[in-house]
Amino acid sequence: MREIKNIAVFGAGKMGNGIAQLFATGGYPVYLWAFDDAEKDRAQDIIRTNLELLAENGIVAPERIAEIMEKITITTHYDLVADKADLAIECILEKMDLKQEFFKDLDSRTEPDVILCTNTSVMSVTEIASKSRHKERIVGTHFWNPPFLIPLVEVVKTVFVADGIAERVCEVLETVGKKPIIAKKDVPGFIANRMQNALGREAVSIVANGIADPADVDTAVKYSFGMRLGSIGPIEQIDSIGADLCLNIGSYIYPHLENSTEASPLLKEKVAHKELGFKTGGVGMQTWTEEEMKAFNERTIRDLIRVGKALEMF
Repeated sequence: MREIKNIAVFGAGKMGNGIAQLFATGGYPVYLWAFDDAEKDRAQDIIRTNLELLAENGIVAPERIAEIMEKITITTHYDLVADKADLAIECILEKMDLKQEFFKDLDSRTEPDVILCTNTSVMSVTEIASKSRHKERIVGTHFWNPPFLIPLVEVVKTVFVADGIAERVCEVLETVGKKPIIAKKDVPGFIANRMQNALGREAVSIVANGIADPADVDTAVKYSFGMRLGSIGPIEQIDSIGADLCLNIGSYIYPHLENSTEASPLLKEKVAHKELGFKTGGVGMQTWTEEEMKAFNERTIRDLIRVGKALEMF
């Protein structure tokens, strides 16, 4: 199997920049394709800012910033990035037809033993790969935002994938400190998003049915089982307290949980009234001031760093 020396990243948005930064920090030469010069310049600034934040928090040595930046070649020349790829990661817009055509083209421009990955968060990787000739070397790699902090990457197999491709990708991800898992079936939402959305559906239902206010729903998660989830997963929880107890609890409570297969009417109402949250000046499920939104964004990254350190995730 091909030795992975160079990492190619296509798309210099938030995810592409973070993934490029991750691999460069891990010692790989990275070639990052930007759509235009403005995106190229923006990517340079964002990656440097991210590295400075990590240095402030003791995750990256300050003297390494220049070295890491030098490992990243940001260019608008698509062919250059494709030619350099030993492993390529696509981070373009989440539009099926766009991704299909992108992979069809990239597949035709790279050697057949170059592994091609899509960073889609929910779309069918099998469908994305369907128009490519060498479908067997295409897998999903769902990085979580921000990719340089969240350890998990879901490596998604398609019905076409060759033996050993997903496992090889996992090996590479482990070299840069990631925690890869394999989704053996290409199902909507893969693994983690299925669980996250099940929680989100119940949370919105609790608010919609007047059981609790939005802030109290968030407090309930953050100050109870949310604290535990970084250490104990739901399957571990079953074994630790007993399958018999879980069966009894489930038999009682499952009939009372939200089980709708449609999107929440409350969310539909919010969208119809253009109450989208931060995107619409802070009016959403709750109302936020400019100061509160700014504090939330700053807190999120710093809290992730603290949690990651406490749990020795990096």
